[in-house]
Amino acid sequence: MCGTGCATGNAGGEPEALESYNRAVFNFNYQFDKYVLKPVAEGYRAVTPQAVRNRVSSIIANLKEPISAGNLLLQGEPVDSMASVGRFALNSTLGLAGMFDVAEGFGLPQKKTDFNETLAKWCVPSGPFIVLPFLGPSSPRALTGMVVDYAFDPVFWATYNDANVRAKVNYSYAAIKAVSMREAALDLLDDLERNSVDFYATMRSAYIQNQSKLRCWKDADSNETTYDFDFGIEDEDEIFDEMEAE
Repeated sequence: MCGTGCATGNAGGEPEALESYNRAVFNFNYQFDKYVLKPVAEGYRAVTPQAVRNRVSSIIANLKEPISAGNLLLQGEPVDSMASVGRFALNSTLGLAGMFDVAEGFGLPQKKTDFNETLAKWCVPSGPFIVLPFLGPSSPRALTGMVVDYAFDPVFWATYNDANVRAKVNYSYAAIKAVSMREAALDLLDDLERNSVDFYATMRSAYIQNQSKLRCWKDADSNETTYDFDFGIEDEDEIFDEMEAE
């Protein structure tokens, strides 16, 4: 029978060679964040009111509804999948291209998911913890999920027939998502770093803990407490909700 390990993979110590690689990439990402992404995110916060930032985050969340809809269907949740389709239709029209979540008022709450969670539900092991350049903490399963989710992305399909437009739009969209997510996490990550003896180890532990809540369908329900850490550029949602509630 598939147990928790099927969903979480290797949550123990890293092989020395892998840890050496991960720390090197983590340091590269840290420097990129320190000198590029974080200053841009701070500038974005400085020149935009919270209401504008909320609208940007809402548009990004709405564009991810087709990804959730497809994965909910693959997870055996057809009702939730159709609800996600309904959310996308309502918020894209009545919600002014997703700026406002009007679907919530129609009794259609958001249910975010992705192909990483789908694979976990199918009992596919996460694999070892890895750090990807620019994208941050990940795993083989999460990386696979990221690639597959791209196929559900409405931005990709909207620009599919024009390679030149597709590249420009997708790069711009990825940059906007990265800045929006980084701005939302400014205070939390600063606090996390200040209180970490080893920032890399803290981030690794947080990522593994977050992944551990993704359960194989054969697993019994768990009341284990986890935090919703989400560090990847391609996996940018509401950040660290549960930890902020603490």
